Amino acid sequence: MTSNKKKEFLKAGERLDDLQIGGLELIQNPSGFCFGVDAVFLSDFVKVKPGETVLDMGTGNGIIPILLSAKTAGKKFTGLEIQADTADMARRSVAYNGLENRVEIVTGDIKEAADIFKPAFFDVITANPPYMLSDHGLRNPDDAKAAARHEVLCTLDDILRGSMRLLQDKGRFYMVHRPFRLTEIMRKMNYYKLEPKRIQFIHPYVDKEPVLVLIEGVRSAKPRVTVEPPLIIYDRSRQSESK
Repeated sequence: MTSNKKKEFLKAGERLDDLQIGGLELIQNPSGFCFGVDAVFLSDFVKVKPGETVLDMGTGNGIIPILLSAKTAGKKFTGLEIQADTADMARRSVAYNGLENRVEIVTGDIKEAADIFKPAFFDVITANPPYMLSDHGLRNPDDAKAAARHEVLCTLDDILRGSMRLLQDKGRFYMVHRPFRLTEIMRKMNYYKLEPKRIQFIHPYVDKEPVLVLIEGVRSAKPRVTVEPPLIIYDRSRQSESK
C-alpha cells in the first residue's frame, strides 16, 4: 500500500506496526496503551475451530481478533470496546487489513454485553483484562493507560458474568492474567460456571517465577484441569552467546 493510502487510515500521532503474520499491520498510538506480549501469547493459546464465532471482551486496538483471524479458521471475530476513540482505531485497522468480512468492532460496555449481543451466541470468548484492582496504585482514572491496567471501567466479575451469559453450552473462555490473582480467578470462574480446564504459566526466565498465566474455561463443564508445560520468554544462554 502506498504511503499516501496509509495516511488515509492514520490520525495524528498514530503509527502502523507490523504484526509479523499474514502481512497484517496494526494502527497504534504510542501516547496510548499499545499491545504487549500478553496479547500475542493469548492469541497462541486460544483454540478456535473452523466456523466458530469469537468475542473479545475489551478489545482495545483490536489486536486479539485481528491476530485470531490470521491464526485460526474461525468464521467471525467481534471486538467489544467501551472507549470510542480506541474502538475507532481498531475499526480502522480492520479496514486497513481488509478484514471487514471476518472482524467487527463494536463500541459498548462489557457490563452491558449481555444486552448488546444475543445470549448463548458465541463459541469462544477471549479477554486480556486489566490486571490491577482499581485502588492499586491508580493515579489518573481518566487516562487510557490506567483503564487498560486497572479495573476502572470493568472488573473481573463483569467479564466472567458477561461471558457466562454469552457463551454457548460448552463454549470456551480464554484469558491472560497475573498469577497473583489466580486463586480469585479460579474461584470466580467456578462461580460463573466457567470451569477451568487448562492453565499455562509464562516465565521471563526458567529460574524466575511466572509473570503471566493463561487460562481456558469451559461453560458448564465438569471439574478437571490440566497444567501445561510453562512458556519461557527469554533464554540466558542464547543472550550470552550473542555477546
